[in-house]
Amino acid sequence: MSPPEHEPEPDAAEALTAVAPQLRTLRRRASLTLESAARAAGLSPAHLSRLETGRRQPSLPMLLTLARVYGTTVSELLGETVADRDAIVRATAMEPTRAGGWTYWQAGSPGRGMQALRVHVPFGAQGDIVRVHPGEEWLYVLAGRLRLRLGDTAHVLGPGDSAHFDSLTPHRLAAADQDGTDLLFVHTLLQSPTAALCLGPTPGETS
Repeated sequence: MSPPEHEPEPDAAEALTAVAPQLRTLRRRASLTLESAARAAGLSPAHLSRLETGRRQPSLPMLLTLARVYGTTVSELLGETVADRDAIVRATAMEPTRAGGWTYWQAGSPGRGMQALRVHVPFGAQGDIVRVHPGEEWLYVLAGRLRLRLGDTAHVLGPGDSAHFDSLTPHRLAAADQDGTDLLFVHTLLQSPTAALCLGPTPGETS
């Protein structure tokens, strides 16, 4: 679960300042005028112009929106380069990682705009953690039943059921059966040092 938004730390502010030179270049690469890009991002042209000249710093949700409008990633907006990645992930390369009682298998290449995971959610683990962060999530139940709360609405999903939702909607996931739940899970990431989005506590943290 991501922390609430706050004033950027010095290194985060540095990274956000570095966005300005990239914004105009990537907008033009996408063949968008200032006005059309601003409209697609839900901004005023004046606001987008100030972002492009470095007179305003974008928030992280705004970076994610602009990355989608320009057909790129937040990494590229920040001028970060990512090494070439293999498109295929073999089952033998999917090492399990345990965090907060859950078990994760990385099912996609690292450093992309989406993270794909196979997840086992044991009964009773992290069921009280409410997550809110920018982006979108999609999940598909492979086995067992999943309790999913979106805002004030509770759902129980069985094998073959799926859900696709805005991650800014407060959400909680928990296994409904003693044997746990197995999921396929895809969510968008803010790929930069200024944001670390995860499904639950990172390794080494307590749930």
